[in-house]
This record gives sequence, structure tokens and C-alpha cells, in this order.
Amino acid sequence: MSTFEYTDIKKLLKNPELIRTTSFVNGQWTKQSDSTASFKVTDPGSQDNKVIAELPDEPLSIVDFAIESAYDSFKKYKNTTPRQRASWLRTLYNLMMENAEDLAVLVTLENGKSFSDALGEIKYGATYFEWFAEEAPRLYGHTIQPNNPKNRVFTRKEPVGVVGIICPWNFPSAMITRKAAAALAVGCTVVVKPDSQTPLSALALAYLVEKAGFPKGSYNTVLSHTQTPEFGLKLCEDKRVKKITFTGSTNVGKILMKQAASSMSKVSFELGGNAPFIVFEDCDLKQTVDQAIAAKFRGLGQTCVCANKFYVQKSLVPKFTEALKEQVLGFNIGHGLNKSSTHGSLINDKALEKTKDHVKDAVENHGAEVVIKGGPLPELGPNFYSPTVLTNVSPKSKVCQEETFGPLCAIVPFETLEEVVAYSNDCDVGLASYVFSKNIDTIFQVSEALESGMVSCNTGLFSDCAIPFGGVKESGFGREGSLYGVDDYTVIKTITIGNLRDSL
Repeated sequence: MSTFEYTDIKKLLKNPELIRTTSFVNGQWTKQSDSTASFKVTDPGSQDNKVIAELPDEPLSIVDFAIESAYDSFKKYKNTTPRQRASWLRTLYNLMMENAEDLAVLVTLENGKSFSDALGEIKYGATYFEWFAEEAPRLYGHTIQPNNPKNRVFTRKEPVGVVGIICPWNFPSAMITRKAAAALAVGCTVVVKPDSQTPLSALALAYLVEKAGFPKGSYNTVLSHTQTPEFGLKLCEDKRVKKITFTGSTNVGKILMKQAASSMSKVSFELGGNAPFIVFEDCDLKQTVDQAIAAKFRGLGQTCVCANKFYVQKSLVPKFTEALKEQVLGFNIGHGLNKSSTHGSLINDKALEKTKDHVKDAVENHGAEVVIKGGPLPELGPNFYSPTVLTNVSPKSKVCQEETFGPLCAIVPFETLEEVVAYSNDCDVGLASYVFSKNIDTIFQVSEALESGMVSCNTGLFSDCAIPFGGVKESGFGREGSLYGVDDYTVIKTITIGNLRDSL
């Protein structure tokens, strides 16, 4: 367990030009007025929430400017060739990979995750630019023979228009790339609103977009702290914006959906999760525990697909618990930029308090047993929390009903397949689920019965640009990545040619 000392973040980067301090609109970095309010970006992994940047808290007029710029740019950008857009996207992928370590440093500094996790995020996020560079020339339509023999019909996929992208703090780079890559590939222009806790990654990405040569106004990034809800409302209600995509909480997603109804914008949402990690007694125990660690503790549990509750078949609970305990005790908690740190900090004190509350509820109200006490590490800083492991957790505990988004591993015993499926589906959300068994019948039965958009079998890490990512129920709708990833950024136009001459 250790801290990390530094004075100037520019000295931590090979390319200090990646650090930008204003919004990026219409191909230009806005000038900060003396009268403009500002907000501070802090390092959650420091001992005293060290301020690492101070950025302008822009007025609402910046959103109008960004939407206008994106709308004007769209008129020309939509007519660029798929190969040209693919070339820009490929260049952007290359730039991200060339600057991967610096971009990872920025993620660590503003988010708190370990450098290895941050570097993994950057490389993962960059793959979306590569993937959609390859998908851009493949927006195929269909030829249709209607009932009228003298008519011919064909369809084409066209870009929906200006896209408003609203992103969270937990993946400050990859959540933007996953959305923007698909939008830019099909010919849409974008306005990006990053979370004010983690804007530096978004601004660094905008800088690389500029270097990649995208046309002015095709990509815009706006900053706000105090007026974030008003920024979202602007994007939703402006009729020039034809699509809203958001990753974040279910509550905010519902608000945005209501607001977008006024302009009939297309929407796609990746919202809250509460992933069950189901372990059957016939699993490969070592492999399962290794994957459990990866699924639960990446980013200290602050991921939307993070395993939230561990349903372990009763006969296997003692062995599973002991093997998992051994690995968790080997963690080294510290500042994410320390080479010795396996895990960094939580994003803020609210995340820490929620984790504490879920632990207290499981133990004091529902009789869970403490395997590893864990808890706050104030000697490292206000946002550090050593993982807690509990066993014999009741399904009625808060941790089973709500998403913890923190380093609490809650082990719930079960006996039958039917019982664990019922436990898992007793939830309003359905993003990701995990199933571990050597029995292929069990794998198929359970994965098909689970009410979630994604089921990962015998692996704890499944995110990939080639797969469709998204949930069901109150986890939202729409799919990101894969060949389906362009669907939410396009509209299908049907063209009919009638009264043709009779066939020869």
C-alpha cells in the first residue's frame, strides 16, 4: 500500500500536448473568458484530492454553438465516402495506440484506477476506431421484390444526423470511442459531453481527432460541471440533434428518454447492471476463481458489467471462498501510477460510503459472515477502500438488490439450478451475467433462461469490439460494437421505382 508523489501532470506525459483545458468546437479550442466560471478536476487516488486541472464551466451557449457546428458539418460530412471516413478512423486508432501510455496516465489521474486497468481501457477503446473503420464501407442495403411486378424496391442505410453523446466517469475514454466510432463511421457528426469528474481523457481524445484530420465541426466536446442537467436537456430537445446515446444510471436514462421524446430523437442507453456470477459445483475451481477476481475487481468493481453477487453452489462454497480469499489478500492497494499497485482508488467518497453501507446491511441486518473485513484506508487517501469478502450472504441483502459499484464480494449459497436462475432474474436490470460449469447442458439451460443482454460462460472478461454490447429490462436498449453497432446511428430509406416495362 503506497502513495504517489508528483507536482505537474505534464511532466508525467511524453506528449504534454494531450492535456487540453477548454472545449473543442468547430475544429477550434475555445478561449476561456475571465468571466467564465471554472471547476476543478481532482486526483481521487491522492491523499488530499489533489487538483490536477481547472477547466471552464461553460455556459449553455457552448452547447448551441456545438450543435450548430455539428449540424452545419453534417451537411457535408454525410456525403464523404465510406473509404475516406475509414481512413480518418484508422488514423485515429493509430494515434491512440501511439499515445496509449500517456492516455492511460490521464485516465489513472482523473479516475483513480490502476495504470494496468487504464492501459487496458485505452487499448480496448481504440479498437472501436479500428473496427468501425472496417465497417464503414459495409453499410449494405437490400433489394426487395414487392407484390407489384412492375415495381422494384431497394433500401439504403443513411446517417441519422447529429448525435449527442453523454458519457460516464468509470471509462472516461472507452465509453466515448464505443459511441463516436460508430457515429463517425456512418457519416454522423457528434457533440460529446464527458463527466465533469473525468474530462481530461475526453479532451485528449478530441485533440487526437483534430490531428487525425476529421472535418471541422464533425467532432465537438463541451465542458460543464454545474449545468450538466441543462446541457443534457439542450441536446435532447434541440431538433437538429437526431440521436442521443448515454451510458450511466437508470434514473438519468429515464430522464433523458422523457426529454428526447419532445424532439422524437432516436435513443440508445447502456444503464445500470447487477450482474450475477453463478458457480456450479462441477466448474474448474482454479479457473473460476481467477475469472471471478477479474470480473469483480477490475476498477475495484466500478464497471457496469462487474460481477455484483456471487451465487455459489452450496457444496463448493468453502473451497471457492478460501481460494478467492487467498488471491484477494495478495492485492496491493495504492495510487494507480505506482508500479507495485494492483488496484487503485474509488472515484469519490460517495462510492466508498455506498460500499460501506452494503457491507453493514449484509452483516448486521442479514447475518452474513466476514471472510475479509476490508474497509477504508484513510492513510492512503479519502477514496481508498480495501476489498471486503462476505459469505453466507442473504439474497434479501442490499448487495443482491442494488448495484454496489465497489469492492464488495458477496457470496450467496444456492442448491438448485432453478433456484439460482430465480435469484438472478429477480432484478429490474439485466446487463451482464456469468455462468461457470463444465456441463454444456447447464451452460445452455442457464444462459438461455437468464434475463440479461449478455451472458459470459467460463470467462470473466468478455468485452470486445466485435460483440454486441447492451442490456435488457432497465439496463437499457440498443447495441454498441459488432456489426449491429451502426444500427442506432442510421435510418433505413426505402426507394421504390414503379411502372417499369414488362420483362422481356
